[in-house]
Amino acid sequence: MNSHLRALLASLLAFDTTSRESNLALIGFIRDLLAQHGVASTLFYSDDGRKANLYARLGPAGDGGVLLSGHTDVVPVDGQAWTMPPFALTERDGRCYGRGSADMKGFIACVLASLTTFLARPLRMPLHLAFSYDEEVGCLGVRSLVAHLQASPEKPALCIIGEPTGMQPVYGHKGKVAMRCQVRGHACHSAWAPSGVNAIEQAAKLIGHISGISESLQQTQDARFDPPFSTLQVGTIQGGAALNIVPQDCQFDFELRTLPDADAESVLKNIEAFARSELLPAMQAKAPESAITFQPLGAYPGLLTDPQSDVARWLADWSGSAAFSTVAFGTEGGLFNEAGIATLICGPGSMAQGHKADEFVAVEQLERCMQMLARLCAWMRAG
Repeated sequence: MNSHLRALLASLLAFDTTSRESNLALIGFIRDLLAQHGVASTLFYSDDGRKANLYARLGPAGDGGVLLSGHTDVVPVDGQAWTMPPFALTERDGRCYGRGSADMKGFIACVLASLTTFLARPLRMPLHLAFSYDEEVGCLGVRSLVAHLQASPEKPALCIIGEPTGMQPVYGHKGKVAMRCQVRGHACHSAWAPSGVNAIEQAAKLIGHISGISESLQQTQDARFDPPFSTLQVGTIQGGAALNIVPQDCQFDFELRTLPDADAESVLKNIEAFARSELLPAMQAKAPESAITFQPLGAYPGLLTDPQSDVARWLADWSGSAAFSTVAFGTEGGLFNEAGIATLICGPGSMAQGHKADEFVAVEQLERCMQMLARLCAWMRAG
């Protein structure tokens, strides 16, 4: 690994960009680095001004070209047994350790280290750079940047998202919808339990219905994905105040991960219809203030790019691998794809190391990523 790439990775890892924190210091670092190379940046700030996406472009004016995209936020280290500093680069035995090294500051470091290569001679098409925030909490931040690109007359034709795939090209992943359900019942002393509306019991009935839908989703399968069907599960639940009080409130969160061509909206409507028609009438007959409400927590679309397309063939050439696959985790790829930008995923490292204590990316993976970017650069110059 060359010293320039090592220094850039060390700088990026030193910023604590956990999703709950600001990413502005890291974004400022990238903006200043680009400015040193004569490349201007545009920032798209969050509503509270604490975070920002960064967008930049190199090369000639006009539409088309290639977009390299990565998210700057990382997951927390709380409760994890790290044996080395999480927000610093530790290089050992051919591995680079640090929070975000695999997911996905390793890729961003490779892109920044390749700037001199892309700028050395004129490109025949634009190179776009996009670095986002809040990907780890539902692909929330990148949407303003995607909207800008969608409306731009100079929209890129192809997007490569550098999530950790072991440098294997990826053409698809499932979509996700996360929801919160809040059940309001009627409290009373447990000695007169039939007089109350037990929010936990009503939530349990709804969760049972969700479980039944989950089983039915397994009937539609696509062997390209693992598991090969859409999934639906309840992840958290809270409710009740004391054993001798009929619980007034219960709240649970659930998520739906759908095959790219599945209809998530029909599943959500089914759940809401069951609550409205099967549970609420009896609840409100006993206590009119009873209610069941649903709140979206986040969503992103699935991705399914044709692995036989020209853009897939190009990425196979650049990455040195024609072994296309899908991944189980989600990315911002579906959002770029919905904006009319053909999107594929390929980056250094493995998600098997991401989100864990002592997260790392192998030096060999970073070097392969640098080779991919060099081949991309050569293709973007070729007449």
